Amino acid sequence: MPTKENKVVVNSWNEWDPLKHVIVGRADNCHIPPPEPALDGKVPEDSDMRGQWGKRPQETIDKGNELLDNFATMLEGRGLRVDRPIPTDFSLPVTTPDFSTESQFGCMPPRDVLLTVGSEILEATMSYRCRWFEYLSYRPLLKHYWEEDPNFRHESAPKPRLTDADYHSDYLSDKIGEQKRLEWTARKFFVTTEEEPLFDAADVLRFGKDLVVQHGFTTNLKGIEWLRRHFSDHRVHAVNFPGDPYPIHIDATFTPIKPGLILNNPKRPLPAEQRKLFTQNNWEIVDAAPPAHNSPPALCYSSVWLSMNVLVLDPKTVCVEKSEVYQAEQLDKLGMEVIEVELRDAYAFGGGLHCCTADVYREGKCEDYFSKQ
Repeated sequence: MPTKENKVVVNSWNEWDPLKHVIVGRADNCHIPPPEPALDGKVPEDSDMRGQWGKRPQETIDKGNELLDNFATMLEGRGLRVDRPIPTDFSLPVTTPDFSTESQFGCMPPRDVLLTVGSEILEATMSYRCRWFEYLSYRPLLKHYWEEDPNFRHESAPKPRLTDADYHSDYLSDKIGEQKRLEWTARKFFVTTEEEPLFDAADVLRFGKDLVVQHGFTTNLKGIEWLRRHFSDHRVHAVNFPGDPYPIHIDATFTPIKPGLILNNPKRPLPAEQRKLFTQNNWEIVDAAPPAHNSPPALCYSSVWLSMNVLVLDPKTVCVEKSEVYQAEQLDKLGMEVIEVELRDAYAFGGGLHCCTADVYREGKCEDYFSKQ
């Protein structure tokens, strides 16, 4: 828990201003959740995750925590304030009047749950049943921030019911095939329906006055509309990436590095019509370097494109996973100081360097980067 020696200030408007206070997740007691509609749609047919659930092997949890702890220590060594979540018992089932699932997930990726916009931290609805109570791991921190910062707004989006009506049954088959998935994503047919607002915080990128939100498996159009109404002083833009057969979270597909520069996954290019927002405001969209690996680590939900899942510390400094040598080289050539961070053996617990963190405070103010709309 944070101490009371220094007053907390919650404020962050974008993905690149100087980061001063951050939450870094933990791998404690992380579970592979049981099958459920949202999860079944996400797992590739040939994945080693198919049919498995239960607590992850303790030796992998220990290794994941070692890497996360080292990352937190490195950030502290650079003068950042680092907070950590308080894990709950993820072996417990989740039961509501509408559904029941036998276990939960974990608290390694705070970026999935918490969205910081200015002096507000918003708890996302989440679209997985196993992640219904994940916000509880962060409540002690948010309670402290609320007590310390009189301007901090702690908000929580309406909890969805997550009945079967929230999911398309077409995605429950384990024999869909990648070509069919690509056809479906091209016409914006995802595992989630429009029954009620759904969104994960990791589908949102912050550009000052503008929020860019991916429409895909974990965020539906009603979720984007909810964000539009909630952040009424902002402009909210829906984007999608037809080349991604498993469109879950935007931060391994579209990665802002600094004002005017974005990395885009070359396998999942932003459609031309949606690029106009950026190009007409003189932003450069660059194809990201290829991943250094041909496959994800064992028992990992994420793709090899976690190579793009970097954490920007300031407009000149970026953290890149140590083994992702091509991404590091590219960012170096783009003028960034690259800090190598070993994290690959923690990927399976929820993602990369951006996923395992959530902003509390970045220096800077809300600016308009897209005056031409």
